[in-house]
Amino acid sequence: MKGLSALALSGLMLASAAFGDAASGDLAAGRKVAGLCRVCHGLQGVAQVPIAPHIAGEPVSYITRQLAAFRSGAREHEMMTVVARGLTDTQIADVAAWYSAHTARASLPPGADASAAPALCVTCHGETGIAVNPDAPNLAAETNIYLATQLKAFRSGKRRHEIMSGIAADLTDDEIRASADWYAAMRLEVTEPGAPGPCGAAC
Repeated sequence: MKGLSALALSGLMLASAAFGDAASGDLAAGRKVAGLCRVCHGLQGVAQVPIAPHIAGEPVSYITRQLAAFRSGAREHEMMTVVARGLTDTQIADVAAWYSAHTARASLPPGADASAAPALCVTCHGETGIAVNPDAPNLAAETNIYLATQLKAFRSGKRRHEIMSGIAADLTDDEIRASADWYAAMRLEVTEPGAPGPCGAAC
């Protein structure tokens, strides 16, 4: 099983490299592709349903890796797998560039103390859920339902990751709930490319 996991991860890294960097994507074309994503993730990358993540401001490399994983079957989801299998390499590069070009900012809710942030999470995901590691996703203002579901998937082995699987393996339900609640409480602001200011979590 470890060999298969390593092979899958190697495949994802190779697939990610094939899409190139942020400059290789076309924003206008990516905005059109995002029409396939807007029902769940919003046109600006702010999720419209509680079981979908915000993807505004995520690095191009992260978005392309996830889409490549859904397309290849390395990661499975009843909707994302179908959508990703219909995308070409160019479309993935374009839509990744579009969502990545948005700026995501997060702030603590009133009365929150940054020192109370989940200790196991802040090194990669930051205190407010804006990732400080380019290989990690933002968690700010995700619903606690979505976050808890992902942590439990890592804990059970349903979803695998070289770092998260080990961290989640020892988490209790209470610890998962506390981490999910912390990041769900953050205030998220998103700015569209070329826009003068943040459009907020309702855009």
